[in-house]
Amino acid sequence: MKSRFLILSFLLTLTCQSTWAKIELPNIFSDNMVLQRNEKVLLWGWANTGEKITIHTSWDNEDYAIETTINAKWEIEIDTPEAGGPYEIEFKGSENEITLENIMIGEVWVASGQSNMEWSATSNKGIDNGEEEIKNANYPNIRFFTIARRTSDSPQENIIGSWEACTPETMKKFSAIAYFFAQRLQRELNVPIGLIDNAWGGSPAEVWTAKSVFDENEDLKISAETIEEVPWSPVAPSVLYNGMVHAITPFKIAGTIWYQGESNVSRHELYGKLFSKMVGSWRKAWEYDFPFYYVQIAPFNYSGPEQGVRIRDVQRRVMKTIPNSGMVVVSDIATINDIHPTNKKDVGLRLANLALKETYNSYEGEVYGPLFKEVKLQWKKIEVVFDHADGLTSKDKNITHFEIAGSDGIYHPAKAKIKGNTVILTSKKVKAPLHVRFAWDNVAEPNLFNAAGLPASAFISE
Repeated sequence: MKSRFLILSFLLTLTCQSTWAKIELPNIFSDNMVLQRNEKVLLWGWANTGEKITIHTSWDNEDYAIETTINAKWEIEIDTPEAGGPYEIEFKGSENEITLENIMIGEVWVASGQSNMEWSATSNKGIDNGEEEIKNANYPNIRFFTIARRTSDSPQENIIGSWEACTPETMKKFSAIAYFFAQRLQRELNVPIGLIDNAWGGSPAEVWTAKSVFDENEDLKISAETIEEVPWSPVAPSVLYNGMVHAITPFKIAGTIWYQGESNVSRHELYGKLFSKMVGSWRKAWEYDFPFYYVQIAPFNYSGPEQGVRIRDVQRRVMKTIPNSGMVVVSDIATINDIHPTNKKDVGLRLANLALKETYNSYEGEVYGPLFKEVKLQWKKIEVVFDHADGLTSKDKNITHFEIAGSDGIYHPAKAKIKGNTVILTSKKVKAPLHVRFAWDNVAEPNLFNAAGLPASAFISE
């Protein structure tokens, strides 16, 4: 009996040693992946302590040697070339070899948030012109990686998923907004585009935020701990950051697109601070201030008065506090009785134009709708000055959704008149206007646009 136990122990030891000695890669590295071009990108994985590994990259025909550290992990920085492919990477150790094939070098973007970002061409009601869009989705140089839904109480080192080339079959299950974003970038830049989708429908921003933010901000911690549980999404602070973000932070990206906020409307007072800190926690983890472009939530008939518009105003304001960020407005393509507008293409295109202009300097058109800048008091009148207001126009005879208030703070509908790139407001009920608000309602779909056909954002001058 004792000899049999010793034999079993010996075999188990050999098996474990063999397993530990094998090179393992995180799932973010797979066939069909896209690596960020013209960068120092990190390759990493696991193997037995002291394991000597050789890595061969086909784009430069170079060999790189690395040895696993005491914590059974190895990592190495390598240079990537200009966009191109397909390429291969070979990993060789004493026990196994791994070859990754059909690798492209291009631009990598993370697409995150809640259901409007997660929404695919086959989700529920689908998307506008869905059948035609699916049929035409043959873009072998667009690659998808969908991170499987996972929560965790601590930061995880790996995620579940694999890279796939864009085909009608893969596109129809992937984020529609991210797909249209990539389609536009790929056509304009003519480089491979990699998309990493880690959205979760109904998720509040708190679950995407690193624990350090709550450790350092007592008000955000208290607010996060009061979120009521729901059946469609986890609500515990940081659990999706831990389970779906942390593991990919060593992976070099060009930037992030984000569509979220609907699940935070009841906590709009702290959303600006929370959102800014969340973005900061991601950038700290990635160790650089990558572009962060987001969608202002669409008008919708929320149960609480002004909940939706207050989040929209916070999203407008917070742009100034988050460097290298940008926001697109979608009030003109909303469906006020459905929180999931099916026009995902225009959302993706507006995000893409923002990236093309501000990240890639390859788009000369306007990418913002009119944004409130200041008011100028003119006794019985008040003048509203906008940024991004060239060709300010109304799509109807009367400009809607402007209100003004005097010293009593009571708002009344205002008569609006466009004067150049400003709007002049008056009301018989307000003799000396001091304050302005615009589209100040959950379901407001205003008709003020600039020459680029982009809608003005809701705002309150106070």
